[in-house]
Amino acid sequence: MKWRSLEESTFAAETRSLSEIFVERKQLIAQYVPAEIQALHARAIADLQAQRIVDQILPVGAQAPSFELLDHNGHPVSSTELLHEHRLVICFIRGRWCPFCVGQLEAMNRILPELEHAGASLVAISPQTVQQSFFMLDQHKLRFPLLSDPGNQLARQFGLVYRVPDYQQVVYSRAFINLPVVNGDESWELPIPATYIIDRDSAVRYASADPDYTARPEPADILQVLRGGR
Repeated sequence: MKWRSLEESTFAAETRSLSEIFVERKQLIAQYVPAEIQALHARAIADLQAQRIVDQILPVGAQAPSFELLDHNGHPVSSTELLHEHRLVICFIRGRWCPFCVGQLEAMNRILPELEHAGASLVAISPQTVQQSFFMLDQHKLRFPLLSDPGNQLARQFGLVYRVPDYQQVVYSRAFINLPVVNGDESWELPIPATYIIDRDSAVRYASADPDYTARPEPADILQVLRGGR
């Protein structure tokens, strides 16, 4: 399930911004994905925007809920323990089948040393199973924990969860994106992609969420927020 439509260049991958990488992926999608399928994905995004789902997300200044989730190796990871030592950057993603989630995590992986030097830990959270998270980490050589959020229980507390509409479920199924198998439940629910920075007192310092799954914050912007104060 690794997204392979992009001919990867090591040099380009190390130097391009995330937005530049996404532009190329969008161009490939426009080239290879039928227009009627692209229109259905655009409709799903527009429907979520019309519902103003971003108005319900956990905002800056709120207290982030504590959690304990299993990582890609099936080991429990506690937010309390992570925040005892460092601030925490959380990337909520849809899953390893999403090329934009892959691109974001690969970009965050490249800045991991700088992020840690700025006094933060990084985790990615998705509803996919532990096994799927292991596959994702292994395929993309990620160096930070991928946590499984069964039933989107934590994402729901962050106000990020929606149900994939029926017309989009059909598209995913035809593309062999079997969310009931990938996520281990029949809900067809996903989080909208979101990036949070949580201070050591559990206060939300930064929040970015968008129902448009092709819109993600630049890693450099995350670093800038972190460097603005420990």
